Amino acid sequence: MAEAKSDQLRVRLVTPERILFEADASAVELPSKSGYMEVLYGHAPLMAELGAGDVTIYGENADGVSRYNVNWGFVEVLPNRVTILASDALKPEEIDLKRAEQQLDRGLHQWKEAGESEEAYDEALRVISEAEAKIASAGEVVKTH
Repeated sequence: MAEAKSDQLRVRLVTPERILFEADASAVELPSKSGYMEVLYGHAPLMAELGAGDVTIYGENADGVSRYNVNWGFVEVLPNRVTILASDALKPEEIDLKRAEQQLDRGLHQWKEAGESEEAYDEALRVISEAEAKIASAGEVVKTH
């Protein structure tokens, strides 16, 4: 494994099934459970729970931008390294938009049927958040092509 340049982060994005990204980057934007955050070289160490949304990895130049839609997991940030452990991650072009829309419908139905159950509401919100993030990510691919 190559060492990161002195002002670059070593970024690794993995799921249980595959390694999606492993390279140097100048910055990373990612969805934590409490909102999006940006990580630059020298960032203070932290661990955070990953939310649903897009991870955007910036290279040394404007052409070096990579995006991945992630759903839940954890991120470890060190001053020179970011490790993203996602339960699921897709390149935007891998997202099945019709399936994501069906997932959104399912989540909205779960929301309506949750009744007094806090657990059922939490699960419905998780399903809705994932679906909305996938739809937004897939929509960005349509705009850029």
